[in-house]
Amino acid sequence: MSSIVKSFSVGNGDMFYIKHASDNFTVIDCFLKDDNKESITSEIKEAKKYKSISRFISTHPDEDHIKGLQFYTEEVGIDNFYCVNNKATKTIETTDFEEYCKLRDGDSVYNIYKNCTRKWMNQSDDERGSSGINILWPNTSNEFFKTALKNAEDGESPNNISPIIEYRSFGGAKFLWMGDLETEFMADIESDIKMPDIDILFAPHHGRDSGKIPESWLKEISPQIIIIGEAPSEHLNYYQGYNTITQNLGGDITFQIENGKVHIYVSKQNYSVNFLTYESKTNNYGYYIGTLQNETTN
Repeated sequence: MSSIVKSFSVGNGDMFYIKHASDNFTVIDCFLKDDNKESITSEIKEAKKYKSISRFISTHPDEDHIKGLQFYTEEVGIDNFYCVNNKATKTIETTDFEEYCKLRDGDSVYNIYKNCTRKWMNQSDDERGSSGINILWPNTSNEFFKTALKNAEDGESPNNISPIIEYRSFGGAKFLWMGDLETEFMADIESDIKMPDIDILFAPHHGRDSGKIPESWLKEISPQIIIIGEAPSEHLNYYQGYNTITQNLGGDITFQIENGKVHIYVSKQNYSVNFLTYESKTNNYGYYIGTLQNETTN
């Protein structure tokens, strides 16, 4: 059975879903606008309708990661809300930040942290398999992280309270999300985390220079593909020397993982890359641009 990872093209924001091969469905972050909120929520409702366990992971409460959260809650619903334990505040509270706070401080919340375990997130039982999601960061005792929490509580940027999330698919491919972690903060904590090797890496902070991943981590991660987000082009770091897919040009990106391979589709017809192998695939998930053979080890 295949699993699906989708990165929505939403402009200067982030929104993803994982349709797991097990009885799980995961959404990471939210960026809904008037021109996309109906289509995205309709797609998510259709994609998750046969899944019994669903979770929403919020990396941090910047508006470009929670926009439309109230609409999403009303249209789709959130049974399990995952976030780091925080008390972030804002000088100007939008309705979506108010919704975030309600979920963060409510009964459905599960606080994530480095190496945390939870039934069906990364533990299986006789009822169903796990989702394959592991939390690699934060280390809640790390002093730099404690400072980031205090800054967010004082109304400053919450970027550096972002978790690092790994997804190990049933088909073997591994994906990594890092929220909006900033370069200087990553340099401060790089000795406090051992990075795994990864197939698909979503560049932090939408691919901005301000979120450039330290070289020591890149060597450990050894990504086969880095996904560059939709920040303005003058602010992007294109990770020279690595295979990349740029969402500004490709649009929505869908990864279909099956039999040790990752088939990749985009929503913009004329986009192409030269580092994937070609197989005879129909355009079920958009325009097929090639296949990645999984090379990472478990």
